[in-house]
Amino acid sequence: MAIFRYTASADNTITNAYEANLVTRGTGSNMGYADALEVFSIYGQESGSSGQSQELSRFLIQFPVDAIKNDRAANRIPASGSVSFYLKMYNAQHPFTLPQDFTLIVAPVSQSWTEGAGLDMDEYQDLGFSNWMSASSTTGWSTVGGDYLTASNYSVLFPQGYEDMEVDVSNAVEQWVKGAAGGAYNNYGFGIRLTGSEEAYFSSSAGTNSGSVLQNTGGAKQSYYTKKFFARSTEYFFKRPVIEARWDDRVMDDRESFYYSSSLATADDNLYNLNIYNYVRGALRNIPAVGTNDLLVSFYSSSNGEPTGSKLKISKGGGTATAGDTNTTASYVSTGIYSASVALTAALKVDRLLAIHDVWHSGGVEFFTGSFYPELLPTYDNAPTFNRITSCKNLKKVYSQQDKTRFRFFVRNKDWSPTLYVVSTTNNPTEVIHSASYSINRVIDNLNVVPYGTGSNFSTYLSYDKEGNYFDFDMSLLETGYMYEIKLSYYNDSIGDWQEQSQTFKFRVEE
Repeated sequence: MAIFRYTASADNTITNAYEANLVTRGTGSNMGYADALEVFSIYGQESGSSGQSQELSRFLIQFPVDAIKNDRAANRIPASGSVSFYLKMYNAQHPFTLPQDFTLIVAPVSQSWTEGAGLDMDEYQDLGFSNWMSASSTTGWSTVGGDYLTASNYSVLFPQGYEDMEVDVSNAVEQWVKGAAGGAYNNYGFGIRLTGSEEAYFSSSAGTNSGSVLQNTGGAKQSYYTKKFFARSTEYFFKRPVIEARWDDRVMDDRESFYYSSSLATADDNLYNLNIYNYVRGALRNIPAVGTNDLLVSFYSSSNGEPTGSKLKISKGGGTATAGDTNTTASYVSTGIYSASVALTAALKVDRLLAIHDVWHSGGVEFFTGSFYPELLPTYDNAPTFNRITSCKNLKKVYSQQDKTRFRFFVRNKDWSPTLYVVSTTNNPTEVIHSASYSINRVIDNLNVVPYGTGSNFSTYLSYDKEGNYFDFDMSLLETGYMYEIKLSYYNDSIGDWQEQSQTFKFRVEE
């Protein structure tokens, strides 16, 4: 599973906007239990001796960083540098005006604050903490409107105004994970506001903030009213603000689709991956004598199903430093999984009904002996048609939200014509798709709840091994009581583009 989501643990809108009487400001109002978050700037609704009025709204939002720490300690998410964190917030439609072409600043808050239990976002009659003036019942803001760090600020452009927000906040999250004790800063969440040039202009005679109004001589003499997002209290499961962890957890194992080196392919394309999986009592475990260190792999011809003769010489590339070496280096991938990237020259070709054996060893100890059947790289006198039929081998009708499942797929060419040998074999070979991605939609409204990861985002890429393509999925990402649909997309090198497959796979999630 390469996606985890952490729902906001606290949020609140703070404002210095006027109440309905256009005299009193809502600076003491709290909106911590409201189902929306709001950011706006209003210029010139009132005029006075100090000029045109300034009214601002910002919001605060915090996430459970302790849960991220615990998941990392339990190896459920990777170490720093191998995972990205994205702040995701969803536009909330409303009947008011909507600004366009504006930018929101996402900045870490520099002190703790209280969420509060207010609801009133119209009249500002629910008083409490936090608010525009104070972070809590005992602590005021150093600067009205909230205290923010200047480091790790992010900006997000909204050309049309109704866009959702998605921004990479990995640096801030990693700082929170380290905390002040680790030389970084503590998790007080983010404050989200318009830029200084878009928040309303105000100039006081003293040249400083005036009560609840911010001195802003570079501000806008126009209004940006109003942008709303769904808050954590929303009834809509998939609209809650989250920090989404994404990483590449692909396992790529070419044991079932290994080809001898060819002059028709580049050095990189002649490399294939071979993996071993150390399961102990049904769970992946590191080999005790190896841990996260490297292994060595040697290759042998086969006789009566066993390795025979001398070690085969290996082509340079991957884990092989010099052409003609008899060992290649296998690296640690993740808990219990080790992988070797290797090229074998066609000069080593054996009868296609005979295996080549891979022997995994370290320090004179052999840990595993496997086998595979390399073939010659095919060439064609025409352009092959990329037309596949896919089935899900282990799809269930219903899953629990507590389930963590592996979806396995069988892929074949639409015009597949198996030989009599294949037909009579219980384990018909599946085609391996090396670049495949999945998405998940809610069926009732076709809401895309897990989008495709393509390009440089590998979070929804499918893994593959000798049994074909697969991916692991945590059902806690999905709301119960609904049917969902898995869609697959395969990359077609012939046209240089992704092709969504016609087959879909439906299931329900229940309590």
